[in-house]
Amino acid sequence: MKLETENQTTNTLTSCFQEMILSIGENMEREGLVKTPLRAAKAMQFLTHGYEMDPEAILRSAMFKEQYSEMVIVKDIEMYSICEHHLLPFFGRAHIAYIPNGYIVGLSKLGRIVDAFSRRLQVQERLTHQILDCIQQTLNPQGVAVVIEAKHLCMMMRGVQKQNSVATTSAFTGEFAQEKTRAEFIRLIAADLMN
Repeated sequence: MKLETENQTTNTLTSCFQEMILSIGENMEREGLVKTPLRAAKAMQFLTHGYEMDPEAILRSAMFKEQYSEMVIVKDIEMYSICEHHLLPFFGRAHIAYIPNGYIVGLSKLGRIVDAFSRRLQVQERLTHQILDCIQQTLNPQGVAVVIEAKHLCMMMRGVQKQNSVATTSAFTGEFAQEKTRAEFIRLIAADLMN
């Protein structure tokens, strides 16, 4: 059933991309464009596969009881998304921290929930809060911090055309609402501790 639905979606998107290419005045019989609608349909399905993922289930699949109660940070998580306003990519890095409250989570799962939420039509502000809320509701930690830095092609390629601009969004809960804890998090994500 899932394969049948996936094929229907591919066929529908293929038709849409073919119409779009024809609408801008291109020749669909040109060698380079013959298979473009199908390739674009499959690419769009991949770029938006976050709709098929359950971020809370991802976290619950690797929760472990642990009495560790200091900050856990995973920084520089690669993030790719599609701006819902212009259907152009935005991409960058997410930095996530939480302070456990009896449970820790497998570190790779933080990267997976970034994918689950970013691989959808998005705005960066909502994405930041969705990641934060998911971790807070699922792990119930003492606090969560999320910072995302991203470049938006809708701002770089069209409109104001500012190639060097970076959008930064942040959200904090619990212990991270305290200036001291938040400042430690910001200092640690800015530091190059591996060198």
